[in-house]
Amino acid sequence: GRRRREAAEEEVEETPQEKKLRLAKQYLEELRQLGESRPAPGAVLGCSCAWGRVLGSPAHILLFLQVRPPDPARIRVLRGHQLPVTCLVISPDDKFIFSASKDGSLIKCKWEVASGKRLCVVPGGRKGTEERHMGHASQVLCMAISSDGKYLATGDRNKLIMIWDAATCKRLHIFTGHRDAVSGLSFRKGTHQLYSASHDRCVKVWDVAENAYVETLFGHQDVITGLDSLSRECCVTAGGRDGTVRLWKIPEESQLVFSGHQGSIDCIQLINEEHMVSGADDGSLALWGLTKKKPLALARQAHGEQEAQGLQQPYWISAVAALRSSDLLATGSHSGSVKLWKCGEGFRKLEHLLDIPLVGFVNSLKFSAAGDFLVAGIGQEHRLGRWWRIKEAKNSICIIPLKEKTTASSPESPGSS
Repeated sequence: GRRRREAAEEEVEETPQEKKLRLAKQYLEELRQLGESRPAPGAVLGCSCAWGRVLGSPAHILLFLQVRPPDPARIRVLRGHQLPVTCLVISPDDKFIFSASKDGSLIKCKWEVASGKRLCVVPGGRKGTEERHMGHASQVLCMAISSDGKYLATGDRNKLIMIWDAATCKRLHIFTGHRDAVSGLSFRKGTHQLYSASHDRCVKVWDVAENAYVETLFGHQDVITGLDSLSRECCVTAGGRDGTVRLWKIPEESQLVFSGHQGSIDCIQLINEEHMVSGADDGSLALWGLTKKKPLALARQAHGEQEAQGLQQPYWISAVAALRSSDLLATGSHSGSVKLWKCGEGFRKLEHLLDIPLVGFVNSLKFSAAGDFLVAGIGQEHRLGRWWRIKEAKNSICIIPLKEKTTASSPESPGSS
């Protein structure tokens, strides 16, 4: 009996990566036998190997697609902001873009993706007049949209969080409580629970549907510069010059601390429930697993170097984006290009794919939910300060098409290219 068990163990011994590959092939073969030809939503774009999340449902069918360098002539530029664009979000149905800037206007504008038209403009005002007009009275640094597309949240340097009806652009409520600039916002997926981060070094939890404050979390030793969340009741934050990334477990009121960057960590985003990516002003791009306190992969000087005051210094990573539940990443700086990356070898390697030329500070990046385009918020200055000014840059929003190498979508499939 022992020999049979040992023989069986030898037969099934395989690495987790080999198991995922075997399950992917098995699942695709079953689909072919059933005559299934339409890919499920959430298929992986930019994946050149059979890797993805653990296959447990049709939503994780893998397609062997690959992005190509976009034709510069097909990159659409939306103009309207007078000052640098600081943040943007895409509606869950990929039909609209909301953007904000240093000029204090909230939604200058709500943009229609298909036509590029401005649908809504909310003008700003002077500090202290927020109750008398609809817009912000200072620089808007962050925004988030709920996964059902109902609520839009924006945060500014005046410590305020404003909640808006995304469909009508009408303001619904103002949250106060932070003691410094609000620098990060994220809705928990599938809920109206909102997480906010601030330069006051704390994270707050809000219930937007009930217009209620829930709790405050402490831990960072420096200003928080970015925040993100997905479906789990937790969020991740970038802690600026305290050199840490933190995972906040809300029900347990606990946190995990990750370290690996040498400079100020300025941006962060979750890729899936197990991995995240962050960028810092030391030029490094880090790929993390939530079970490891050190980066799984680290790309130093990801955007190269520049000469500043006679010294060679790396270009700051000012924005990161991840196509959810895929292996495709994007990074922005003021190096003259947006870079696309692939998470290789089971999220243990960062592989540079291609460069997309863009002049200016890339202050915000977002992939569409379907993965067929990337949106960049461009400014003449960094979103958090005025260390440099690129005069030839245009304060604008750029919609970058991502071409697929092959398409297997049926005509009625949404997001097919």
